[in-house]
Amino acid sequence: MTRQNKKYILVGLFFFSLASFAEGMVLPVDSDFDGKLDQWQHKSEDGQLLKVEYDKNGDGKIDQIDIFDGGEKPVRVELDRNLDGTLDQVQHYNKNFILQYVEKDSKYSGMIDWREVYGADNKVTRLETDENRNGRMDVFQYFSENGHLARVEYDTFHDGKIDRWEFFGAKEALESVHFDTNHDQIPDQWQYYNNSTQLVRVEHDSNFDGKADRWEYFDDFGSMERIEFDNDHDGTLDIVKRR
Repeated sequence: MTRQNKKYILVGLFFFSLASFAEGMVLPVDSDFDGKLDQWQHKSEDGQLLKVEYDKNGDGKIDQIDIFDGGEKPVRVELDRNLDGTLDQVQHYNKNFILQYVEKDSKYSGMIDWREVYGADNKVTRLETDENRNGRMDVFQYFSENGHLARVEYDTFHDGKIDRWEFFGAKEALESVHFDTNHDQIPDQWQYYNNSTQLVRVEHDSNFDGKADRWEYFDDFGSMERIEFDNDHDGTLDIVKRR
């Protein structure tokens, strides 16, 4: 046996010993007494539960994994929702077993593209989605305490920067949409609506100083009825055009 082979054997034994120390034993369980193993409990050498794997539908594939961190309840639960042998949902809990957030592969394509963030009373406070599937969330929906949609933020350029904001009022009616047209992460165009669809007013910040200097007003039929300008940006109207 060469010295190099001995080296590889020693390294292998070293990693094996580390793995044995980290995970002392695996206890198979037939939880429904049908003669088939359906649960595997992974424990450390001192008997601490590390992980439990489940085959809940009896097809021989793991479809749930519970991960523990010293407590009786898991801090992470991984699921195979469509039972294709691939885990596609991860639920994260705090040490009191309160759900913090859930990540999903919503299209079963092998990529996480959905994240639900939970607050008090186990309610979703934010929903994040990766619309172009580049591995980065680009739509963020925020919900009120009563579960109604309050705001949606978009990264339409998919560069990690929010450039569009939608705000909702009672009964989730769209009230306004704010845009960042020069990509400095500050809104410079504002659109205001009645009943979600009727455009009432559009404001523009043409010099990007954070203040509107042009206002467009629309009638009930969506036609522009007048435009107001503050050309010198002093806060006073200079020109009003009616159509």
